[in-house]
Amino acid sequence: MAAARKKTTPDQDLLAPVTLAVGQEELLVDRAVREVVAAARAADADTDVRELASADLQPGTLAELTSPSLFAERKVVVVRAAQDLAADSVKDVKAYLAAPAEEITLVLVHAGAGKGKALLDAARKAGAREVECPKLTRPADRLSFVRGEFRGLGRSATPEACQALVDAIGSDLRELASACAQLTADVEGTIDDAVVGRYYTGRAEASSFTVADRAVEGRAAEALETLRWALATGVAPVLITSALAQGVRSIGKLASAPRGARPGDLARELGMPPWKIDRVRQQMRGWSADGVSVALRAVAEADAAVKGAGTDPEYALERAVVTIAGAARGRS
Repeated sequence: MAAARKKTTPDQDLLAPVTLAVGQEELLVDRAVREVVAAARAADADTDVRELASADLQPGTLAELTSPSLFAERKVVVVRAAQDLAADSVKDVKAYLAAPAEEITLVLVHAGAGKGKALLDAARKAGAREVECPKLTRPADRLSFVRGEFRGLGRSATPEACQALVDAIGSDLRELASACAQLTADVEGTIDDAVVGRYYTGRAEASSFTVADRAVEGRAAEALETLRWALATGVAPVLITSALAQGVRSIGKLASAPRGARPGDLARELGMPPWKIDRVRQQMRGWSADGVSVALRAVAEADAAVKGAGTDPEYALERAVVTIAGAARGRS
């Protein structure tokens, strides 16, 4: 007698007859597929999983894959790039949507653009479970993603740490997810921006903006430490003066903006993303109009020095950082 298959209680929503994974963010698509497969295998450890590219789904293939099994085994059929299916295959899928088979979960991965819209509409009309997997193009979306990753891992990370990680890693969600997992595994307690700095601010752009952030926040000692580390790891001084200039100008722009304006309106008026408006608002405490002027002069002097007008670019940068931090504390 065959051994009984292990069965648990999975998330029934994940075992809907049809799941649509819509979008072009590969990490989110892969996660959507993995979740369905995991739920199916939780219900039946012997679940048969079949993955097909759109070109592999020929007329009759879907009927063959979803036909009743002699052993009544559960199946997950994943069709990648469903927007590229040939017309005859689309007809087969639409016919299947009208009468999905029991113990079968069909996952359609669709880019979500105009191509293949008829299939997308048919699946939605049939009541398919839908998972959105869009490209996260806005910094604020990537920041939300990082926060969600830490929450999902059961860990606490400060807002500054999440922002620092996005600044350091960039737009690659796989790298962001991997960084969250590594920090969670390596670090005990709350994850803060200092921890992120030790792990991930080795990239030139991120290091430059970290120096600028600490300087405009009035944190002179930390700004100097980060500056020296950045220079020691090969960051070009001109990148640092550029970041300092952007940081001080952002303070000046926001200080002169109408009070009470919404972040979205300010973002359009000042040419900043909304998430940066929130950050600069926090940084501008202690700043005055005179302080901004003093800081801009310090940046201009440092920029000239690193471009050949001075003999010691490192000293010029340190002096600029100290001056900016002093201006941030109202000591201009």
